Amino acid sequence: MRTDPNYRLLGRPEAPTDPSEIRRTERWLATARVFLAVSALVAIYMDPTQLGRSNAAYGLFVFYLANSSLVLMLLRRRKASTASFRILVHVADIVWPAFISIFGEGPRSPFFLFFVFVLTAAAYRWGLWETLSTAAAEVVLLWAESLALLHVGAMRGGRLPWQIFSGLQINTTEFEPKRLFMLSVYLLVMGLLLGYLAQQQKHLRAEKAGVTRMLAKVRVDVGLTGTLQQISREILTMYGAAKLVIASQEIHSQRRFLGELSNANGELSDFVWLDSGPREAKIYLEDFPGEVCYAANSDGRWSVIALDREGNQVSSPLTEPLVQLSERQPFRSLIEISFLFGGEWRGRIFVFDPAWQGDKQEELRFLLDLLRQVGPAVYNVYLLHRLRRRAGAAERARFARELHDGAVQSLIAVEMQVDVLRRQAENTPAVVGGELGRIQGLLREEVLKLRELMQQMKSIDVDARRFLSVVTDTVERFERETGISARFVTDIDKLEMPEKVCRELLRIVQEGLVNVRKHSRARHALVRLGSSPSQWSLTLEDDGKGFPFSGRLTQEQLDQMGKGPTIIKERVHLIAGALTVESNPGLGTRLEIKVPKDGEVRDEF
Repeated sequence: MRTDPNYRLLGRPEAPTDPSEIRRTERWLATARVFLAVSALVAIYMDPTQLGRSNAAYGLFVFYLANSSLVLMLLRRRKASTASFRILVHVADIVWPAFISIFGEGPRSPFFLFFVFVLTAAAYRWGLWETLSTAAAEVVLLWAESLALLHVGAMRGGRLPWQIFSGLQINTTEFEPKRLFMLSVYLLVMGLLLGYLAQQQKHLRAEKAGVTRMLAKVRVDVGLTGTLQQISREILTMYGAAKLVIASQEIHSQRRFLGELSNANGELSDFVWLDSGPREAKIYLEDFPGEVCYAANSDGRWSVIALDREGNQVSSPLTEPLVQLSERQPFRSLIEISFLFGGEWRGRIFVFDPAWQGDKQEELRFLLDLLRQVGPAVYNVYLLHRLRRRAGAAERARFARELHDGAVQSLIAVEMQVDVLRRQAENTPAVVGGELGRIQGLLREEVLKLRELMQQMKSIDVDARRFLSVVTDTVERFERETGISARFVTDIDKLEMPEKVCRELLRIVQEGLVNVRKHSRARHALVRLGSSPSQWSLTLEDDGKGFPFSGRLTQEQLDQMGKGPTIIKERVHLIAGALTVESNPGLGTRLEIKVPKDGEVRDEF
């Protein structure tokens, strides 16, 4: 089965695979290395005896400082840090503190910080075992130096050949086995501590990365089933499990649903909803122990670890539900997670035959945290999906009412008039021509109403790049269909407007033209769009009969009087605009909408 080493659930996480993250880590270590070298140089300047009296020792230290600066420069220039380069730098960091300690006051001098640095670097780069290996390598080098200084030097009269040549006096007291033994213990303990802390930090990062990856799978566009499929695949990959089953129940209606996704030799199937009876679904919804539990069956003996909602272990967990489930779905081990969403849905997630390592209780607590963070996001997808269904049903009901109260009633009236006209055709043929003309006008009016209704039902996808052309087409189509002379005028060459404002202004233009056709009896209409540094302005004018008031009124005044186009006022409010209506009864109407460019666009819901 496939597993993902980046998760803590299957053991130790691997080193970071993101090249940018590796590069940043190496830069931090290179900067720390230079800072450590400069600090040690200051310490030597304040107390030169710490580095002995040999010029070669000072030369070696200057060489280390230059090498640290070179590594930092290379990392700043190169776009990537290769594995071989990192290992080479790390080996040099291991050798250096053991080597420089020969020229100082021994390994327990202030230069002991170099030992700490190399252990910290191993912890940052990798984890526990690499840090322990680094500590062991340091211990081996120190004992090798002790052997060379104490035993080989004793066989040559107490001094080594290169020591005779350089005239360097070495403090061999610090390399005696008794002192070196304690230093070795310090290094190994420090390596264990730093490696353990680094390992736990990497575990925590892996958990957060896992939660982030799960949340990224929660997508409204793929729907609830698609979201469950993506998350289920992620969980199966995380655990290397054989199968995942989700059992849920709607609390109010008691409806039960069962879905599963399987992993066959690394090939993940699609998430499917199963046709299951109430009894079968009830087996998965029994009272399993705790909010989350791990159960393993070995030769009929159950081993169960269960935690409550707060992450505390449940004493004496029940095994009867597990026995019933194993009869329905055989398994060797099982992870069970309970959930409750919004007081509407309850259920459980079952992961069969997971291949995991590590402390079971810690992993179960991680699952509780994972459910707390990912569960509400999945529930929001369900709520949005339900809201869309209800909104669609409400829109279809409104559309049906519009057809029933408008087109259907009008067509019934026309059908009755045609029947009457057919009966009168033989006796009064002169009347037929006028009546047919009137009926034709009624039919044309209903066709226009149906087109307007279809236009309102159609979703609008318009942005600043397409807005001007869409408004132009809307005005031209209005002129063709109604016979009313209409023009769209603008002096804007390149429009920069939020998509929400574009959509609402287009709806305002459409609604305004519908009102012109229905109510104004106008012969001419004009739509004008302008722009200033602080606002956009949209103007709709006609030469019709006007509103039943005279003068220029703001939107507040219109609201107080209960007058003005209601739908246009609502849309202007959504884009934080200001509406002014100027009416001259018998001479026409002028609507002016001003929208600030820095205004706060409001949501419709």
